[in-house]
Amino acid sequence: MNPLVQPSTGLGRLLTERLFERGDRVVATLRRKGALDDLQALHGDRLQQLTFDVTDTSAMRTSVSQAFMTSGRIDLVVSNAGYGLFGTAEEASDEQIEQQIATNLTGSIQFIRAVLPHLRKQGGGRIVQVSSEGGQIAYPSFSLYHATKWGIEGFVESVAKEVAPFGIVFIIAEPGPTATQFAEGLDRTATMPIYEDSPAGELRRALASGDLAIKGDAGNTVKAIIKVADMTAPPLRLTLGSTAYESISHALKERSESLETYKDMALSADRKEVA
Repeated sequence: MNPLVQPSTGLGRLLTERLFERGDRVVATLRRKGALDDLQALHGDRLQQLTFDVTDTSAMRTSVSQAFMTSGRIDLVVSNAGYGLFGTAEEASDEQIEQQIATNLTGSIQFIRAVLPHLRKQGGGRIVQVSSEGGQIAYPSFSLYHATKWGIEGFVESVAKEVAPFGIVFIIAEPGPTATQFAEGLDRTATMPIYEDSPAGELRRALASGDLAIKGDAGNTVKAIIKVADMTAPPLRLTLGSTAYESISHALKERSESLETYKDMALSADRKEVA
C-alpha cells in the first residue's frame, strides 16, 4: 500500500509508524517541518514529506498533486488534521471560531476535494476521514468542535455517494476519548463566571482535575483503522472505543425514540392531497 497521511502527532503519527512496520511507503503531509525527521532517518525514501497548512488551500492542492505525481499511485488517503477548541459558544472569540472551522471543516473539505481528481483518474482508492464520537454526539463546552465534526461527517456521507461509481470508498473513523496529546493541545476560550454552575462548568472542572476516564488505546485504535481500511467492503462509519460505542448508541436510541414519538407531527406537515 502507498498511503497519504497527515501525521505530525497523535493518531496520525502512530498510524504512520504502523504502516512502516508492515512495509508500506508513506507520503506524509505536515504543518511543521522536521516533525518526522526521526522517521525519515529510519525509513529513508520510503517516506516522502510535504509541508503545508490545511488552511492554505492553494499550497495544499500543489502538494497533493506533487504527492500523486511522484508516487504514481496512492491507495489510501488519511485526513486527520485537527484543532480542538474548548469553551462555550458565548465564550469563544471570533478568531477561535474561524480557526476551528478553517482547520477541521473547511481544511478537511478542501483536502478531500484536492485528492478526489487524482483518485478518480487512477481508478479508485480509500479515504479515511478521522472524525470522533463528537460527530454524532455533543458535550457542553465543545460546541464549535462538534459543529465541525458533524459538518465533516455530513459532507463525507454525501461525497461518498457522489464518487462511489469511480471506485472511491470513504471510511469515517469515530474514536472516543483516547490516550493521545489531544487534551493537552486544546485551545481554551476565556471563561465567564456565569457558566461556573452549568454543565459546561462541570466539564471544565472535570477536565482540569483529570477525573475524566480515558479508555481508548491509541495503538488499538490505529490497528482497527488499518484493518478496516484493508477490507473489501468497509463500513462508512467506524466507531472506536467503548466510550464512543456507548455514547453513540445512547444518542441514536434517543433520536429514534423522539422520531417515533413525534411521527404524527412529522406526517402532518405533508400537503393534504399527498396525505
